[in-house]
Amino acid sequence: MSAAAGISRPSFALSVDVEDYFQVWAFSSVVSRSSWDGFSLRVGDNTRRCLDLFDNHNAKATFFTLGWVAERDPDLIRDIVARGHELASHGFDHTKVNEQTRDEFLADVTKTKAILEDISGAEVKGYRAAGFSIGKATPWAHDVLAEAGHCYSSSTHPIAHDHYGDAKAPQSPYEIAGMLEAPVATVNLFGKRVSAAGGGWFRAAPLALSKALLTKAASALDGPAIFYFHPWEIDPDQPRLNRAPLKSKIRHYLNLNRMEAKLAKTLDAFSWGRIDEALGLRQ
Repeated sequence: MSAAAGISRPSFALSVDVEDYFQVWAFSSVVSRSSWDGFSLRVGDNTRRCLDLFDNHNAKATFFTLGWVAERDPDLIRDIVARGHELASHGFDHTKVNEQTRDEFLADVTKTKAILEDISGAEVKGYRAAGFSIGKATPWAHDVLAEAGHCYSSSTHPIAHDHYGDAKAPQSPYEIAGMLEAPVATVNLFGKRVSAAGGGWFRAAPLALSKALLTKAASALDGPAIFYFHPWEIDPDQPRLNRAPLKSKIRHYLNLNRMEAKLAKTLDAFSWGRIDEALGLRQ
């Protein structure tokens, strides 16, 4: 897992969780997986907008992609790789790891890795769990990922949160089960851990604060500051799921109309690379 000669490691690693607006965990109580094919897909167009945005700002990224999406838009998968980005796995259908047995998880990650590799022709080294759901309840998860052939995971968000996270978990990348776990970015601020990783935190915070937290994370962590967002976050015109719980709607729809412009300024503020590059895993 040592860095390839001649390849510098980015301090800031950009990642995209490729899933559609109706597939998010926060809406799972009102949108069943069996109904997904009844929705018009927006993830392909939104992800292509991300690709264009990254081209315009000279940024490279890792795209953690659902196998379900890949099967329905294989051209998108090939486009991600053709534009120089890393293709990685987000599991098949966004089922949390802690909602699967060990055998079910092995089947899921093996199937998804094969789908992505068969479509793209590229090796899939990375994995990100739905809802950052690798933790104390899934002690076998990294063994399974290593068995399936993954080199790293970016599946932990080490903060206190009502749905995920462990505020005592490592903040920097660490080796486990012969692979690497690379947490998304957090910083210690006034005695507490604060997310610098993107997503809803990024949409809620002032841009200056987000940039300051990312800068602090890059200097404090023994590894890259990993940032993430979703294609639906730059899609303010997405259909509203009004029957969803109020808390979920607030989190999901907050500042969608400002996200793309804010993201563009963040892309300009730092030099962004792929996670495999930042971890020294790209050949």
